[in-house]
Amino acid sequence: MLYQSYQAQADLLLPLRAMARAAQAAFGWVNGAPEHALLRRMTASWELLGRFALTHTRPDYAIGSVASGGRSVAVTEEAALVTPFGTLLHFAKEVDVPQPRVLLVAPLSGHFSTLLRNTAETMLQDHDVYITDWHNARDVPVTAGAFHFADYIDHVVKFLEHMGPGAHVVAVCQPCVQVLAAVALMTAQKHPCQPLSMTLMGGPIDVRQSPTTVNALAFDHPIAWFEQNLIATVPMRYRGAGRRVYPGFVQLNAFMQMNMERHVTAHKNLYNALADGDHETAERIKAFYDEYFAVLDLPAEFYIETVRLVFQEALLAKGELTHRGEAVDPSKIRRTALLTVEGERDDVCALGQTAAAHDLCTGLKPYMKKHHMQVGVGHYGLFSGKRWDSQIYPIVRNLILSMEA
Repeated sequence: MLYQSYQAQADLLLPLRAMARAAQAAFGWVNGAPEHALLRRMTASWELLGRFALTHTRPDYAIGSVASGGRSVAVTEEAALVTPFGTLLHFAKEVDVPQPRVLLVAPLSGHFSTLLRNTAETMLQDHDVYITDWHNARDVPVTAGAFHFADYIDHVVKFLEHMGPGAHVVAVCQPCVQVLAAVALMTAQKHPCQPLSMTLMGGPIDVRQSPTTVNALAFDHPIAWFEQNLIATVPMRYRGAGRRVYPGFVQLNAFMQMNMERHVTAHKNLYNALADGDHETAERIKAFYDEYFAVLDLPAEFYIETVRLVFQEALLAKGELTHRGEAVDPSKIRRTALLTVEGERDDVCALGQTAAAHDLCTGLKPYMKKHHMQVGVGHYGLFSGKRWDSQIYPIVRNLILSMEA
C-alpha cells in the first residue's frame, strides 16, 4: 500500500497545485515591480505551492554545446546501446582531434543520471563522454525480467565493450563498488576492453570506515525490515505495473531528513528571492530542486542486494564478493590506473570509504594509484560546482591523459 498511499496523496494535491499555477500565471506579470510588493509576495507563495510536487520523468541534460579545443562545439545525445533498464548515452560532438573516451557511471539510487549533468558537461571539454542513463523501474514492464546487483556489473562490462578498447571509467558514489568489481573481473578474464583508468568518487568501497548516518540505517536493521517497510508494488497505471520497487520518493525523503534544516532554509531563500525580484538567485535554487525532486524507482532486487552486499556485509572490502560464481579479486588489476576522490565533509560516503580501494588493488604499482581528498566539500561538491570544476576535475583529467600516452 506504500505506493498507492503516495499516489493518492499526490492526486489529491493536483487541483491545489493547478490553482496555484493559474493564480501565478494570472498575476505574475507584476512580479518584480517595486510598487507591487504585496503581489510579489503572493505570487511567490503561489509559485512555491505550485512547485510542491515530485516528478518521475528524466529531466533534460540540456548540454547544447561546450567549449572544446578553443571553440564552441555543438553536443548531441545519441543512444549508443539500449537495454530495458538503461541506455548507454553518448554526448557526441565534432572535434578536430580524437579525445579520450570516458564512461561516466551514475548511481542507481533514487535520482536520474542527470544529477551528473555538471560532471558530464565539464568532462566534455576534453573527453568523448558516455553516461549510464538509467531508466525508471516503474516504467519497465515486468516482462523485461529482474535487475540484480550482478546485472549492474554486467551493464558496466557491456557498455565498456561497446565503447571498445582504450576507454576510461569514472564512477560517482554507489557504483564505485560495481565498477571496481567489473574492472577486476575484466582483468581476470584478460578482457581486451578493460579500461585504461578508473576514477572512483565518493563511493562505499568499505562502509566500515567512518560509518555515516546512511550506513547506520543498514547496520541497525535486518534485511527483512527493508523488504517489509521500503519495498512497494508499482500501481496499475504505469508500464511497470506489478513490478516490485524501492520507490524514489522514499529515497528522497530519507535524504531530506538528513538535512531538513538546510532544505527549509533553501525554500525560505527561494521565497525571499521571488518576493524581492531576485531572479538570478531564484533560478539557481529552482534549478537545483527541479533536479533533486525528479526521482526514479529502483528494482527491488537490486536495492535489497545492494543493502546486503555493500552496506551490511561489505563483501568486496572483505574479499568475499562473487559474481555469477566467479571470485571478484581487485588485487589482479595491473593495467588500469586508480584514482580515488573523497570530500572532507561528505556525510554520505565518509573519509576512508573510497580510499579503501587502494588496499584492495595491491597489484597496482604505486605510480598507478592516486588519492585526492578535497577540502571543504560534501558529497555533491565532489562532482558538481566550483570545486569540482576548478580543483577536482583537473586531477581526473591529468590521470586520464597520463594513461593515454
